[in-house]
Amino acid sequence: MGLDEHAVRPSNDDSRIDSSAEDLSASHDEDVEKGNGSLVRALRERHLQMIGIGGSIGAGLFIGSGQALSNGGPASTFLGFAITGAMVLCNLQALAELAVIYPVNGAFYTYAFRFIDPAWGFAMGWQYAVSWLIMLPIELTSAGLMITFWTSDINVGVWSAIFLVMVTVIQFFGIKGYGETEYILALVKVITCVGLIIVGLIINAGGVPTDNRGYIGGRYWHDPGAFHDGAKGFISVLVTAAFAYTGTEMIGLAAAETVNPRKSIPKATKQMLWCIVFFYVINILFVSLNIPSDSPALLGAKGGNIKASPFVIAAELAGIKVLPSIINAVIMLSIIGAANLCSYGSTRTLQALAATGNAPKFFAYIDSKGRPVWCILLQIAFGMLTFISEAASSEVVFTWMMALSGLSGLFLTTSICFTHIRFRRAWKLQGKNEEDIPYRSPFGVVGSIIGMGLSTIAIVATLYLGIFPIHATSRVEFFFQTCMAAPLALVAMLGWKIYKRNWKFGVDLRRVDLDEGRRMDYYSSGEDDHELREKGSSLTKKVAPWIHKEPYPRENVCETLGISHG
Repeated sequence: MGLDEHAVRPSNDDSRIDSSAEDLSASHDEDVEKGNGSLVRALRERHLQMIGIGGSIGAGLFIGSGQALSNGGPASTFLGFAITGAMVLCNLQALAELAVIYPVNGAFYTYAFRFIDPAWGFAMGWQYAVSWLIMLPIELTSAGLMITFWTSDINVGVWSAIFLVMVTVIQFFGIKGYGETEYILALVKVITCVGLIIVGLIINAGGVPTDNRGYIGGRYWHDPGAFHDGAKGFISVLVTAAFAYTGTEMIGLAAAETVNPRKSIPKATKQMLWCIVFFYVINILFVSLNIPSDSPALLGAKGGNIKASPFVIAAELAGIKVLPSIINAVIMLSIIGAANLCSYGSTRTLQALAATGNAPKFFAYIDSKGRPVWCILLQIAFGMLTFISEAASSEVVFTWMMALSGLSGLFLTTSICFTHIRFRRAWKLQGKNEEDIPYRSPFGVVGSIIGMGLSTIAIVATLYLGIFPIHATSRVEFFFQTCMAAPLALVAMLGWKIYKRNWKFGVDLRRVDLDEGRRMDYYSSGEDDHELREKGSSLTKKVAPWIHKEPYPRENVCETLGISHG
């Protein structure tokens, strides 16, 4: 399924396609046809909604929040996750607008290639694919370690191998297998999060008979205090929260395999508002209320220790015996889901890179059932790196492997928001009417500016912590482990420029083909378009009514930046 399929090209002779768009689609159809197949559009609305929710709920919430609480204190943890959640919402709405009008394989990589710069698209696409490939064996090892909570009689490597087989089998069932698996796993996470909120409320109110603390309220916000380590502690929370939300962008990546992305994607991204507010922010609030941030048990959260999960600590402090086992089981399922996510993200991105001539051509092969077979085989090969865990130096190896993907999620968030701004600018420069965009982000371009600003702050915060860490024995080593992805992205960009001998930075938005990749068979009547936009507008009318007002300052700011406001 290529960018040219169902594309509507301008009919006048003066229409020109930007050179980046030519590079993007030149070999795509030919390569895919050799595989006698294309990606299958089989994901339903329910799948897409759960893919977004499941991608956001995982070890970052269940374990990483403990590290944030220890480093920044309760107030910093609550505010950090809330602010980062706002960044994610802005990013998802921008991605939804792009994915509805261009539901193509590669999604954000493809958009960056077309609207920002081919070199940046190349660097981001490869970094995204490699980061998921690298994370797969780490997730498999982590899932195996979760089993040791109950028994250590069987070697961790055996469990990791079993989980690798499970993930591989799911991939060979195709997109339907992935969608159904994510649906079930996400449903378990949702039920667990609801249960944890109820338990957290009961603990805080002093309703657990075995808890000698009685009513807790906001006790721990006063002693040991609301903030730890000042600005550095808050910055640390922002970084932890940013990584915790990684995976929500899978909604956009799945657009090419969704039955009706035009309706499913806006609904899925709208659901993410309630996911972030209800499952993340409220759970984080109860975590910050029910656990003292100076608890020694929280110090193990950095290593992903189940016993360092703030939810487990809260249960143990309250004397609830069975809850730690339940939480451990959910964390294990979350990690398996993350491994499944790794497989999907890496295979689809790599296939898109190959289909556009930016990776070895054989990776573009798709069989008759819509499976990128060679990409799946490469994913299996990377998955086997999980057996490194049997080596004595495995922790060092895995740490440096993770360093390769450290900043990729934040680069992606920044890129998506900037792509949306550039897309709107191109739309305006070419004289098109914004009313013709099937789905418009309810936050408009202003939302993308906010999202890009917040993600840029998070990147700077990560670099700052790399230079001035809170806890690190070797600053130089810690810096490279934290920030290695940045120079690698720069090397990839320069490598593309040198290989292509193209030193032009940025595409000419007046020449970008805005009809390339549009799927007109997804579009319905103008009445449906109006209905979809009204639903998008109602979201912000409820939670941010100021967006729908048109004060002169907002318009002036947008005009100054050379972008259309909406």
